[in-house]
Amino acid sequence: MSEKLQKVLARVGLGSRRFMEEVIAAGRVSINGKIATVGERVEPTDEIRIDGRKIAHQSEEETRRRVLVYYKPEGEICSRTDPEGRVTVFEQLPQIPNDRWVMVGRLDINSTGLLMFTNDGELANKLMHPSSEIEREYAVRVMGEVTPKIIKTLTDGVELEDGPAKFESFSEIGGEGINRWYQVVVKEGRNREVRRLFESQELKVSRLLRTRYGTVILPRELRTGRWMELDKHDIENLVQSVKLKPRVGTGLYGMAKRRAERQQENPLPARRGGYLRQQKREE
Repeated sequence: MSEKLQKVLARVGLGSRRFMEEVIAAGRVSINGKIATVGERVEPTDEIRIDGRKIAHQSEEETRRRVLVYYKPEGEICSRTDPEGRVTVFEQLPQIPNDRWVMVGRLDINSTGLLMFTNDGELANKLMHPSSEIEREYAVRVMGEVTPKIIKTLTDGVELEDGPAKFESFSEIGGEGINRWYQVVVKEGRNREVRRLFESQELKVSRLLRTRYGTVILPRELRTGRWMELDKHDIENLVQSVKLKPRVGTGLYGMAKRRAERQQENPLPARRGGYLRQQKREE
């Protein structure tokens, strides 16, 4: 079945539909050797090239939508390659034949926690776009005194160098003295946004752990540096949150199956307590 060209290019992770329409309109895309036009339809057998580079693609029905959750440890960078030779998050992921993983959001090298990867570029773009207002939840250890006045300022909003920003919610979850843990939520994914919000009040973040992205929560049994695959139900919830259509054949290898396999390979005692307690054990 044919599909619109910009939709196919967005699905393989090359950019949003709107961006791909701009690329097509600029004359950079060809179908079977002929310059393509916006809205043109393609078949799975058509040869698509961008700037002369051949693009591998499949029909939507043939492509199973997959989503991985990964527990990023400190020290890994969110990039496919690194000129300095540092470990990247992509090195830890399973191979995906005739497809590629697209990262959903980023975490800086010193941050840990939930990262998501999908083979559906359109889903990734929807989840990251500010218009979707997808919540990102973090557990943050802050050095310094966080007063009620500071909390009000950070939830009302402050002006950063790239525009206004704020926490949607802010609550204390533990700790002692000047090193206390807080749970905060933002709806944007700007670079180092959580850290910069605290820095605007002359406070320093000493630990930052992402615990939730939209409908997906970091599994407590997932170890750092490990991944799990979401099942059909979890993927459908994620897809519905950004108003995309479900896809046939989603989630043949689900989180539940992967979790059971891990338990059989390496049984672990049940963990109790939240992320804060887990972080203390790791320190």
